[in-house]
Amino acid sequence: MKIGRAASLTDTGRRRLRNEDAFVFEPPLFAIADGMGGARAGEVAAGIAAVALKDGRQHVDGEESLEAIIAEANRLVWERSVADPTTAGMGTTITVAFVDAPASQVVFGHVGDSRAYRLRDGILEQITTDHSLVAELVRTGVLTPEEAERHPQRSAITRAVGTERAIDADVFTVPAEPGDLVLICSDGLTDMLSEAEIAAAIVGADADPERAAEALVAAANAQGGEDNITVVLFELVEGEPGSEPEPEPEPEPAAGPETTIEPTPDADGDAGVRRHGAGSGGRAAAIGLIALVVVVGLLALYWGIGR
Repeated sequence: MKIGRAASLTDTGRRRLRNEDAFVFEPPLFAIADGMGGARAGEVAAGIAAVALKDGRQHVDGEESLEAIIAEANRLVWERSVADPTTAGMGTTITVAFVDAPASQVVFGHVGDSRAYRLRDGILEQITTDHSLVAELVRTGVLTPEEAERHPQRSAITRAVGTERAIDADVFTVPAEPGDLVLICSDGLTDMLSEAEIAAAIVGADADPERAAEALVAAANAQGGEDNITVVLFELVEGEPGSEPEPEPEPEPAAGPETTIEPTPDADGDAGVRRHGAGSGGRAAAIGLIALVVVVGLLALYWGIGR
């Protein structure tokens, strides 16, 4: 088994002025961090955590090592918030997926209310458990899942990276099969779309990660886009581990401890949108086709004039 196609997309949404999400797209490690805090502190927290995950990815080989880099991310965010009064109290969610292809499994690390889902045989299943007030109320029977979706405190989380000196992360391993598609997303997606709508968008895109990412972000924005929206998707396919296509280097979507993040225009000039894709892509083919059509048209025009 190996990683097949993969893609990521982040969007500021329709209500926010800045994007406080960050992501890591470094196969076999993928992650999302959704920052929180006053002023620009949420951006800083998410950026620090994403850099820590990216820097530590080469040392990840299972649950223990993944838990260690999450703890390191927590330490860095916590120390920055203590040292810098402008970032006091900041924190971030983290949801990480590490693909252990030789063992046919995915190791997840999770803190907060960003989520990981698995689509298998057309059925979408939430893999992570939200660390949030309403999730606790649902688990104890105080709220129904339908009531939780409309609850005014649905964004209040009970755990976050960097808000305390030590962190209690959920780290666990899930068996994987060829054909699985994994989605990691911030709550800017799940607050706007139900699980049925998420599944429909992915299936409607033929489970193509790049097309599904575009469809999910567009659907969340169509429902109001009340928060930043970030999605990372990857598929698992038959094949020898280690033969996955290497993604093109991308401008770092996260900032280091002393850096301020600004929304980065993508190649098409969309402010606040960052894209990343690996695997089969159609842009180069489309450009070649357009060039061919133009050449044929010019030749036809020349031939007509000559006659």
